[in-house]
Amino acid sequence: MNTPAATPPRFGNTDPAVVIGNFPWYEMVWRSLRGDFKPQSEPAGGYAAFAREWSVAVDHGRLLQQPEVPAVTWLGHVSVLLQVARLNVLMDPTLADFAGPMGKVGAARRVPAPLTPEQLPRIDVVLISHNHYDHLCDATIRRLLAAGQTPEFIVPLGLKAWFDRRGIANVTELDWWQTFDLPHQLRVHFTPSQHWSRRTPWDTNASRWGGYCLEWLRPAQAPWRFLFPGDTGYSNDFKAIRQRIGAIDFLALPIGAYLPRDFMKPMHVNPEDAVQLMLDLDAKQAMGVHWGTFMLTQEAFDQPPKDLAAALAQRGLPQDRVWLMRHGETRSIPL
Repeated sequence: MNTPAATPPRFGNTDPAVVIGNFPWYEMVWRSLRGDFKPQSEPAGGYAAFAREWSVAVDHGRLLQQPEVPAVTWLGHVSVLLQVARLNVLMDPTLADFAGPMGKVGAARRVPAPLTPEQLPRIDVVLISHNHYDHLCDATIRRLLAAGQTPEFIVPLGLKAWFDRRGIANVTELDWWQTFDLPHQLRVHFTPSQHWSRRTPWDTNASRWGGYCLEWLRPAQAPWRFLFPGDTGYSNDFKAIRQRIGAIDFLALPIGAYLPRDFMKPMHVNPEDAVQLMLDLDAKQAMGVHWGTFMLTQEAFDQPPKDLAAALAQRGLPQDRVWLMRHGETRSIPL
């Protein structure tokens, strides 16, 4: 008698009542036809003007310096390069023209990538938050490796098989709250978020999702903590991160891809939720990510900064508590 094939595991959120990803096909067709997955209007002045306003030439010389003290570069959407403790940590690199299969179809990029995978400095570690095309970009990773890079990859539980099929080595899987120690006293914590994963119609929630807290354990000094939460709806996960790991010094804060709210609320914070998330973490400083790059949701590309400004003002917080960086911009992070 043949033994039935094992059913692959399906992951859930910390709140078991929040189940995301089980959308009926007809709902997705209806939403696509209605226009839920593209902006309802262009930014003021059009996309070309927006791209000029929100882009800056990459300082390649600066990226080669391998600083001890932290510096961050926004590469668009959620792609972030953190340089700290003389290590270069690349998060969710998505530098293709589309967020979709092989970077050739799917959601269109309307602000050009500030550099190519071949122009990246030496990358020590690549962090992948979850298995969605706008976070795990096959084309970008393929070109990064073809350029001779040999980074360590840290991925959520269940996602290593994707790398194995492509012959990619040095891949470590983590589940929520597990850690991985890098050189130079840098510890990686895989942290929970409220989201989901899928790459094909057959692998919904077959791999974990989450974020990464990078903790620089400096000798004779308090730890310095950076949190990259990945994609998330608002949840109690961030209070738990604050309680279990500690206050966050710098936060890559998602502020976009939040409309229509009836669909996006469980999986993507809006700016009001994002500010509360930042306060839950006691984050000293943040930068806005997950906005102004790909055509993913209904809000115009220039709407998140407006809604963020209102949310900060409503809480009596200074506007510069969340940096709005330009694509390609590098900033030093004060310790």
